[in-house]
Amino acid sequence: MASSAGISLKLSPLSTSFKQNQVPGICNVNSVRFPSLGMQPGSMRLRVSCAAKPETLEKVCGIVRKQLALPEDSSVNGESKFAALGADSLDTVEIVMGLEEEFGISVEEDSAQHIATVQDAADLIEKLVEQKSA
Repeated sequence: MASSAGISLKLSPLSTSFKQNQVPGICNVNSVRFPSLGMQPGSMRLRVSCAAKPETLEKVCGIVRKQLALPEDSSVNGESKFAALGADSLDTVEIVMGLEEEFGISVEEDSAQHIATVQDAADLIEKLVEQKSA
């Protein structure tokens, strides 16, 4: 059981629940259960994602199409994986360089290594543009 600031979260193999708690000025959480998940102990994965603006995602898709010389009507979306689009490691470096130029940002090597999908790239760009303007 994890507890933080009066909110407790209990994770168990076949259910996920929030115990009722009140945090003054924040929230009142009632119990929520998901018994149909049927999860094995230790198999729970949580992915938190910030969705990039649609226009950012569209620009990234365009840059990916251009760098990989894909037809304009080819299906490239947020879920597209660079490897599935035929990109090798050199292509990925060129895509990142194109993104840096287009958005006026600099992507650190360790951040670039975690980009697997078009959505990953768009989310990273949003984060870096926000940091740059702050």
